[in-house]
Amino acid sequence: MTFSNEQTFFKYVKQGKEKLFDQKYDYATKLISSQFGQIYPLIIDNKKITTENVSEVISPIDSRISLGKVQKCTSNNTIDAINCAEKAFKSWGSLDYKTRVKLFTKIANVMRSKKFELTALMTYENGKNRLEAMADVDEAIDFILYYCDQLKRNNGFINDTNSNNKREHNKSVMKPYGVWAIISPFNFPVAILVGMSVGALITGNTVLIKPSSLTPIVGYKIIEIMIENGLPPGVVNYITGNSEEIGKTIVENPKISGIAFTGSKETGHKLMQQSIMIKPKPIIAELGGKNPTIVTENANINMAASGVMQAAFSYSGQKCSACSRIYVQNDIKEKFISSLVEKTKSIKVGNPLYSQTYMGPVINSESYSRYIKYMKLVQKYGKVLLGGSIKKDNELKFGYYVEPTIIKVDEKNTDHIHFKQELFLPILCVFGYEKFSDAIKKCNSSEYGLTAGLYSKNKSEINEFLTSIESGVVYVNRPHSSTTGAMVGCQSFGGWKDSGTTGKGSGGPYYLTQFMREQNQTIIQ
Repeated sequence: MTFSNEQTFFKYVKQGKEKLFDQKYDYATKLISSQFGQIYPLIIDNKKITTENVSEVISPIDSRISLGKVQKCTSNNTIDAINCAEKAFKSWGSLDYKTRVKLFTKIANVMRSKKFELTALMTYENGKNRLEAMADVDEAIDFILYYCDQLKRNNGFINDTNSNNKREHNKSVMKPYGVWAIISPFNFPVAILVGMSVGALITGNTVLIKPSSLTPIVGYKIIEIMIENGLPPGVVNYITGNSEEIGKTIVENPKISGIAFTGSKETGHKLMQQSIMIKPKPIIAELGGKNPTIVTENANINMAASGVMQAAFSYSGQKCSACSRIYVQNDIKEKFISSLVEKTKSIKVGNPLYSQTYMGPVINSESYSRYIKYMKLVQKYGKVLLGGSIKKDNELKFGYYVEPTIIKVDEKNTDHIHFKQELFLPILCVFGYEKFSDAIKKCNSSEYGLTAGLYSKNKSEINEFLTSIESGVVYVNRPHSSTTGAMVGCQSFGGWKDSGTTGKGSGGPYYLTQFMREQNQTIIQ
């Protein structure tokens, strides 16, 4: 069967069943809310384990909602998980790849049957609206089935090579490393967790998974599905707790053969520096972005404004691919800004459980406080054109709601923190430029290089952009988003420079081989 993307909501719309989609989601939210308050154990060697200490998971939608409690695992728990994964590796890693493909195809189908429940849980846990949360679950299923397809297409990455005499037979065989640590973020708690984990597992490695402390419950549900549908003991292990303590134990343990991490640049760099002191190992890290979009005088201004708005403010700007810098040719700058502001005014900020909500809360009180801090600094370098305030009306006062914010920048202050650091907030800075080559230089001036967008009808500008831009994922004239929304199998997702460590994107043709090492085999007949 040829791989195709899930696109659940799109399929409902195509069939004229949007109301049914909403009904299924609303029913799932009631089902999920009936499960609040449960205690979620660690899962090590397929055994459920509790510890002396737990932490509470609070919804960013409403801080009065306690979703449940998860364990604070100790270093000993983490070591146990590593040892169990090492023990399981011998048999799991030696399985024929077709057996693993069959197993994960089954897991993907079970996830598909539970996608509305996973979507509703995600909304409660990280504040995504129903469409964003469903897209997250869809992407996870896409990752599984695409990687199954890649293994089959590449014969398990086993290839005959040339021989220099008739008696010699040579072949290249890609083999798993061993035990991988998977450290996933809050913003894509299903898609990224599954993408990294299955990348390791389907190629024959065993894993221990540390989800974000902000979104551990939906991660638990995913691991539960994997184990209940055939993963042997020790192959996948789920641990929660203090990120620093767990990270230290992982980094210092020589049995860890590789690490897949998605998170901040600072944490990723620290992880790499400490790991290399123990032994060389592959580290697949996606470390964020400061993503630009260029709008030229040859652009469709309405399309550009719509695409930038969605890239900047979907999921409250909390995507590593979110657009945070926009460079507009001076001749059309005011016209573009006017269109962008008007479109952004239409954004409904509110409880993401409601179908009309476009932008829900930021993830926690820390992000909320950072937004307030950054808004106080704006007067030093620019002018707020829209937004800039927190939302405290009615029920929103119990959550972490802020306004989508557009800032017109004083061109003399482009070295400020807002233009250098990844803010992970719904804050968009607008710059002007005169020459197209200058816009390219400004885009490339960032230490990051994850995504970038261009709106132009001019072929020479498009060619120059594609030739010169220093980003791993680039989009030209994309109507629905200038920098976000990569689709598995369509746009492989990985960054250049400080945005990533390998230059090979997830959901693309080169991703799986990063979890494997080559062995060349020569047999003389």
